[in-house]
Amino acid sequence: MVQLSRVLSVFTGAGWALSSGLRMRLIRRKIALAVVLAYVFFSLYAAYSVFFSKKVISRVHRVVKKSSADNTKAGEEEWNPWEEDEHADSITVLQKRREAYRSYQERIAKSRPKRYKVQILGKAAIGLYLWEHILEGPLNPTDKTGQWREGEIQSGKINFSFYTGPAVVQGHVPLDTDSVVLVLNGREQQKISYSIQWLQHVQALFQAHTISKVAVVLLGSEQCTNDWISPYLKRQGGFVDLLFLVYDSPWVNDKDVFQWPLGVATYRHFPVVMPNTQMVSSARPYICNFLGTVYKNSSRETLMGILKQNGLEKQCLTNAREKWLPQETADTSRQYQMALAQSDLTLCPVGVNTECYRIYEACAYGSVPVVEDVLTPGACADGRSSPLRLLKDAGAPFIFLKDWKELPAILEKERVMSQAEKTERRMRLLEWYTGFRQQMKDKFTEVLEEAFFKLS
Repeated sequence: MVQLSRVLSVFTGAGWALSSGLRMRLIRRKIALAVVLAYVFFSLYAAYSVFFSKKVISRVHRVVKKSSADNTKAGEEEWNPWEEDEHADSITVLQKRREAYRSYQERIAKSRPKRYKVQILGKAAIGLYLWEHILEGPLNPTDKTGQWREGEIQSGKINFSFYTGPAVVQGHVPLDTDSVVLVLNGREQQKISYSIQWLQHVQALFQAHTISKVAVVLLGSEQCTNDWISPYLKRQGGFVDLLFLVYDSPWVNDKDVFQWPLGVATYRHFPVVMPNTQMVSSARPYICNFLGTVYKNSSRETLMGILKQNGLEKQCLTNAREKWLPQETADTSRQYQMALAQSDLTLCPVGVNTECYRIYEACAYGSVPVVEDVLTPGACADGRSSPLRLLKDAGAPFIFLKDWKELPAILEKERVMSQAEKTERRMRLLEWYTGFRQQMKDKFTEVLEEAFFKLS
């Protein structure tokens, strides 16, 4: 028994010793685990503080906590003692940038050419020749029967606007400028009375200082008797600065009165003709043409007699009528334009005046005008280059004759002329007419620039 007790005590002591050692190891493991967890926790917190914290710590400025005067604000704010200086500097930089940009815009504006506005009121059909054929401006609507038509175009330093049609009446045209060009008809008394009404309306605007510069484009009398407009001219104490006058008037001085071309019959809706290859180079079936009114005891009657006498009626396309018609039908208009397009020459006898629409209409189709170069009765200038002073001074490549008895010899030369020679002559005529219209456009623009805006 005693031995058994000793054995049990030995085993019991050994077990206690073993149990104590195991507990110590477990404690050490727990401590190590706690240390590791603490390290991981502080590492994660440090990473969060560095990468995700909203607070930014300046490495340059010393940041101190500014106590709030009241408790209305939640949390703490950072105060930068140089904040006001930095804000002032940023404002100064912004102002400098704005000033630099403003200065840049001013330099661009100065380098951009200045534009001036001129409004054209077309109260005569000749206004359409000015707008569509000379200035080459658009019109809306395109319907020629429109009651109100308008357009805009730029020429030189001027932005032109144009208004025409029956609905363009006094007091109902929007004025967006103080410079106006009025297009009028002074051929007969009824037209003159209507033109005076418009002049009086514009005069009232001038006296009210609504407008300050006025020019008139006038389809004058075919006898050059235009005294009715004289009191309205500035040189006679009126308000009209410039006058552009049709026909060889003795008033023309190229200072305040300028000669203006008659142009095509826009009142008969003669179109703007665009030349093409066929028009220039194709052979034409007729040597010449004349479609128009033949008055008793006129040179036109002489012309028709010479054509018949020399058997030239088959070579020349003719259609004579005894009474003048102000308007053409669609058929007669088409026949007339076809005659121009199919003839090498267009015969242009004088009417009340030497200058006639037929001359310009023939040029548009490349048909050389054969012009009766004689001065008609009236008060038109009898100068060295008159009649047709404007066209002659521009070097018009026409055939001029003093008597229709010269016509057979002219037509004989046409018969022996080669097609290449006719094509070259036709090209020369079309180029001249294009250049003539450009010349009138430039002159019109430059005269207005100098007289209205003192540009030279």
